[in-house]
Amino acid sequence: MTNDILHRYLFDNADVRGEIVQLQDCYQQVLSAHDYPVAVQILLGQLMAATSLLTATIKFSGDISVQLQGDGPVSLAVINGNNKQVLRGVSRWKGDIAADASLQDMMGKGYMVITLTLDEGERYQGIVSLDHPNMAACLEEYFNQSEQLPTQIQLFANGQQAAGMLLQVLPSKSAENEDYEHLSAITATIKADELFTLDAEQVLHRLYHQEEVRLFDPVDVTFKCSCSRERSAAAIRTIPQTEAEQILAEEGKIDMGCEYCSVMYTFDSIDIASIYAISPTSDTAQ
Repeated sequence: MTNDILHRYLFDNADVRGEIVQLQDCYQQVLSAHDYPVAVQILLGQLMAATSLLTATIKFSGDISVQLQGDGPVSLAVINGNNKQVLRGVSRWKGDIAADASLQDMMGKGYMVITLTLDEGERYQGIVSLDHPNMAACLEEYFNQSEQLPTQIQLFANGQQAAGMLLQVLPSKSAENEDYEHLSAITATIKADELFTLDAEQVLHRLYHQEEVRLFDPVDVTFKCSCSRERSAAAIRTIPQTEAEQILAEEGKIDMGCEYCSVMYTFDSIDIASIYAISPTSDTAQ
């Protein structure tokens, strides 16, 4: 089974669509950047699966950010991606966190912010509180508020693998839908181990063997960090040159680390002189 893949599917005899995402390698790449507590590993895995499902569901071209913010021991968990299913993510936490900590235990009073930055058009942002039992329920509330589409979401992660399913009434078919209620009840029986070990065809047969289901070609999900030495140099240039030179005098170098992938970019005195010698208008970093 491919380690990082998303499938879309449709029911031929019902106005309902679905998605399955299964992640392993790109999930491990996100976790490798920091020594996350077990509960935070699970949180990030579920958030990765959720972001992939959202990206496939919402028709757009551009970037997406799904961010959890709260006043608990986990202050931030975010997955950034785009319409090509390229993801990266990070979390910030403090103190000890129990392995079985709930969403509320970790985030405290918080909210989820979903931001779409379109290649063409306006920026869109939706916010939903984290006062639901789990992240899947928060996302279901998001769809209820923003799209008015009955939606079921299942999210699983164990520190090694992450997976998710989405079931949704087709747009313009959101009136009372007995087919959706029937299929939703079936989908709710899926187990984490099934999504971790079975391929999409097997999952669909296990759940919907009495239905007519059309499975579309898979889409790869990948990890890629957008950090670069050029971006780090651009960040340094946002502080006064005298401040940068003071850091150099004290430390002998300036280190710029990426939170997302832990790559460290080091700048010495020659590098710093070159950075401030470059006119901002000639900078090509985005």
